[in-house]
Amino acid sequence: MPFPHAPHYRPEEFLPAASNAEAMLWLGNTASWPGRQLALWGPEGCGKTHLLHVWAAREGAALLSGPMLALPPPPRPLAIDDADTAAPRTLLHVLNSCREAGLPALLAAREAPARWPCALPDLASRLRAMPAVPLRPADETLLAALFDHLARERQMPIAASLRDWMLLRLPRSQAAVREAVARLDHAALAAGGRVTRPLAQGVVAALGGEAPEEAAATPDRAAAGVSAAGRLL
Repeated sequence: MPFPHAPHYRPEEFLPAASNAEAMLWLGNTASWPGRQLALWGPEGCGKTHLLHVWAAREGAALLSGPMLALPPPPRPLAIDDADTAAPRTLLHVLNSCREAGLPALLAAREAPARWPCALPDLASRLRAMPAVPLRPADETLLAALFDHLARERQMPIAASLRDWMLLRLPRSQAAVREAVARLDHAALAAGGRVTRPLAQGVVAALGGEAPEEAAATPDRAAAGVSAAGRLL
C-alpha cells in the first residue's frame, strides 16, 4: 500500500544556496518592498512554495493558491502561490486591497509577472512595476544536498555513490531530483526492499536521463563536483 508523502516546509529545512540567496535577502526585509509587494519566480521545484510557507509563517500571512484566490482578501498579509493562475480581475482587486490596507503581498509563479499574459491594462501595469526576484538554477552541490534531504524525509537510505551515479545522469534541475526520489521511494516500496542500482537505472531511464557513456563524456558535468569515482560501473 503506497503511503502519501507530505513535504515539510519548516524554515530549518530550506536549503540556502547561491541560487536562492537574493530571494532570501528580499524575504528577510519585507518593509523594504516597493509598494509592499514582491514576486518570486523560477522553474518547478526550485523552492518557491517552501519560501512562501516560511515567509507566511513569519509574517502571519494567509497562504492561498491562485485558483483559490477570492474576494474579499483576508485582512492580513497574503502569500499567493501559482499567482499567474488567479482570475485577473480578482488578483487586481486583491493587490489593490492589500496596498490600500498597507499589507504586504508575496506572489510566486514560474515566470516573472511582467511576462504573464494579461488582458487587463491596470493589472498588466501593476505586474510590470512589481519587483520580481528569480530563483536561479541549482548548482551540483545544491542538487546533491536536495537529494539527500528528500531521501531523509522519506526515511530512505541511499548510498552516496548511488546518489552521485544518478545525479550524473538525471536532468540538472530540482524538479527532476524531486521526481527521481519520489519514484525511487515508490519502486523500493513496491519491491519490498532497499534501493538498488537496477531500481535507480529504471528511474533514470523513465525520466529521460543521459545514458552512462553520454554523461561520462560531458566535461562540464564531470568537472562540476560529481566524482567519477562515485559511478557504479
